[in-house]
Amino acid sequence: MVQASPHTGTLSGAIPTAGQIALAQQIVDGCIRSNRGITTVPAAVYTDPEHWAREKALMFGRAPQVLCPSALIPDPNMAVPHDATGRPLLITRDGQGKAHVFLNACRHRATRLVEGSEVQCAKRLTCPYHAWTYATDGRLLALPRPETFPGLEKSDHGLIKLESCEAGGLIWYAPAGGADFADVRTLGSDFDAFAMRDQHLFRRHTHDVASNWKLIMDAFLESYHVARLHAATIGPFFKDGITSGDQIGAHQRSFVARAAELGGVDLGDMAALRRIGTFAYQLFPATVLVISPDYINVMALWPQGHDRTLVEDFMLIPEQPQTDKARDHWERSWKLLDGGVFGAEDFRAAALGQQGLQSGAVSEITLGTLESGIRRFHEICQEQMELAEG
Repeated sequence: MVQASPHTGTLSGAIPTAGQIALAQQIVDGCIRSNRGITTVPAAVYTDPEHWAREKALMFGRAPQVLCPSALIPDPNMAVPHDATGRPLLITRDGQGKAHVFLNACRHRATRLVEGSEVQCAKRLTCPYHAWTYATDGRLLALPRPETFPGLEKSDHGLIKLESCEAGGLIWYAPAGGADFADVRTLGSDFDAFAMRDQHLFRRHTHDVASNWKLIMDAFLESYHVARLHAATIGPFFKDGITSGDQIGAHQRSFVARAAELGGVDLGDMAALRRIGTFAYQLFPATVLVISPDYINVMALWPQGHDRTLVEDFMLIPEQPQTDKARDHWERSWKLLDGGVFGAEDFRAAALGQQGLQSGAVSEITLGTLESGIRRFHEICQEQMELAEG
């Protein structure tokens, strides 16, 4: 419910999905209920290194995960390294516009193929050690002195490819084979309603947070804290807001708005919904989307241990700024959200929470009826780990 700008008009005519409309209708109809009462979550799920090791193996080692928005590599023949998963990955878009995810390692001696962390624009990717050269679709194109590798078939020595899926403006990958991307494609329809695949990447920034990854996810699963923690930033825009929510597979989505403002709105008009409410998505296991009136934040969480998490925040806007005035408008929005709301408030609160939990001050956290999304998230994590174990 952050105030909209004139740029919201770029969404005119966009139609919400049936599920998105249903979330808004729940608020209009006053059908928001929680019959769970007070619930708890053990402190150990945030502090126990052994529990984190199990999560790493059963969730982050197997489940499909969002790597980045499509807008990070919008054009053919682009590539960007990604190291936060613990394995050197390379995300590319080939000459035909198809996205791929490979291991960022030359098939000759496993040398890192693309250095750094910035996007590269090139039709060919050349290893800095022996100059083996690859296309952005992973094919080995050439190698020096090929006669010294008798019998080598270039077709057998392309980059090692991981399963991936691009849908609705997000690029997902699966660290293990046999991944099911059905829910990813269903979610893609929701994100198409926000025109995410057509967005421009305005900024990206990685935060290093001294917190368990789930404490960060928790912040985006309830609105109880918003008026208080965010009192100096976005809190006033959420006064008296009501939250509805549901699931798509293991993924949660929510919508927060004031019932009085929704009453006279055409729920089939996405631009109108975004002017008065905020959609949010918690994509299993660890990605958050916050859909503001005229921009979108995608936050991909990458746990580095039980008490440290990297959060890469991407801000997507309708189009590349054409004037200094437009650029200043988006820069203010970026600083408000990334540096203020997220960096100085949500992530700070998560780090403070980790300190308290790590001290052993409490054996469990207590959740009220406005925080039932957190309890459900922890249940989903447990369910998914049990499924992975078979």
